[in-house]
Amino acid sequence: MRVLRRCVAWGCFLLLFMTALLQAQDIQPQDQEGQTGEVQPQQGTEADTPTTGGGGTFGADYVIGPEDILTLSVMNVPELTETVRVENDGTIPVRLLGHVKAAGLTTLQLRTDLEKQWGETYLEDPKVSVFIREFHAQPISLIGSVAKPGLYQLTGPRTLIEVISMAGGLGTRGANQPGRYLYVTRKGGFDDLQLAEGMEQTAPDQIEIDLKELVQNRDPALNIKMKPFDIVSVSKAGIIYVIGAVGKPGGFVMEDRERVSVLQALSMAGGATAFAKKSGARIVRQGENGSRQEIPVDLGKVVKGTGEDVEMAANDILIVPDNTRKYWGMRGIDLAISTVTAAAIYGNIF
Repeated sequence: MRVLRRCVAWGCFLLLFMTALLQAQDIQPQDQEGQTGEVQPQQGTEADTPTTGGGGTFGADYVIGPEDILTLSVMNVPELTETVRVENDGTIPVRLLGHVKAAGLTTLQLRTDLEKQWGETYLEDPKVSVFIREFHAQPISLIGSVAKPGLYQLTGPRTLIEVISMAGGLGTRGANQPGRYLYVTRKGGFDDLQLAEGMEQTAPDQIEIDLKELVQNRDPALNIKMKPFDIVSVSKAGIIYVIGAVGKPGGFVMEDRERVSVLQALSMAGGATAFAKKSGARIVRQGENGSRQEIPVDLGKVVKGTGEDVEMAANDILIVPDNTRKYWGMRGIDLAISTVTAAAIYGNIF
């Protein structure tokens, strides 16, 4: 009897458990449907989401131009989803609408136009998304002493420092170190730009900007707004050469300096050796037309402060000759000392 009661109790328990489990399974799909409806993308979600392409970050203020590639889609109408290229006349081919103007508009403006045109003729309250797949309309070039020179796309308003950052920043090592200036070349010139201190217009379509003032002193007047088709050229630091009777002959980067004094160059090269003929030093300078100029320098007087500390420009060569007679005189003394020492040692041995 007891066994029968236990079986009945366990059967009731299992029946209640299965009933509750089935009810939970019936409820679960309804909850999922409700959640799906809450996270459903709203109109233009893709167009408003920042993305990366052509070297920049895409924002809602990006202006569409020729050669850009766009993806258009309409919520719940997959037949109208298509990827199109903006043609040279600034239009895009759109299903049911023909050619629609796109160049000169932001994604939000184009989306609004498409919703209006589709809504007036074919669809009721359409929800349109515009997504830019590739950027090609607003290129900018960065060359010279930057980490990654190349062609980049302006995907919104950008300043000079921001586009340099797009190229990985300024060069840092060896011959790729930046010089003192950078140059911006612009189609149509700079008529709308107010020149500031540290900026000079070297040509109708080119300005020169002091890189040190821009980067180190962070002068906002020099951090100009960039435009499509601008060319930014960062000058490379010059190199001077010191050869001959010095501690470390070789080439030395001038960094952001336009000139280096002879004394500074000599210090970079580890100073003159004991056999240097200081009065016979000279600077060899190559002219723009290929001419060669030699400037005599008396290093002895320069070091003492009684001679002119001549300034060296990029590609100048400081030659420090050695005093051969003094060199061999010292070598003779060394040889004599070595001979006497050897004789004394061998004499003691034998």
